[in-house]
Amino acid sequence: MEIREATTREEITLCEKAILEFRPNLNPATFIDDIMDMMKAGFRLLYIPGEQGTGAAAIAGFRVFTMLRTGTIIYIDDLFTFEANRGKGFASALLGHINAIAKASNIKAVHLDSGYNLHPAHRLYLSQGFVLGAHHFVKYI
Repeated sequence: MEIREATTREEITLCEKAILEFRPNLNPATFIDDIMDMMKAGFRLLYIPGEQGTGAAAIAGFRVFTMLRTGTIIYIDDLFTFEANRGKGFASALLGHINAIAKASNIKAVHLDSGYNLHPAHRLYLSQGFVLGAHHFVKYI
């Protein structure tokens, strides 16, 4: 299974449908510029090309950062597979690729947050060795 990293506007455009379906809050007119700005700060976007090569079948966005509590980690912002492609191992492949990046960089942990009702995703994460390490609290202002 081929995994590519989107680093150009053209490659991000290949991921557009997946990103906008997963993150409908984004502005379609500016999301590429937003991602390019995030990339300047370390965001990375992986994708698995679809069968016709015209778009992404699955995506994963992540970043590396350091906190006092955890040390240096990889944090997965986004992991999405189109419904028609679920159960084909795409998300597992992306997670495996991110794990390999962590190991190659001597990073000891990969983190992600997941919505409470996303039970199929939770089964995947647990089967991949993730543990429920914390509750994530948010206060919207």
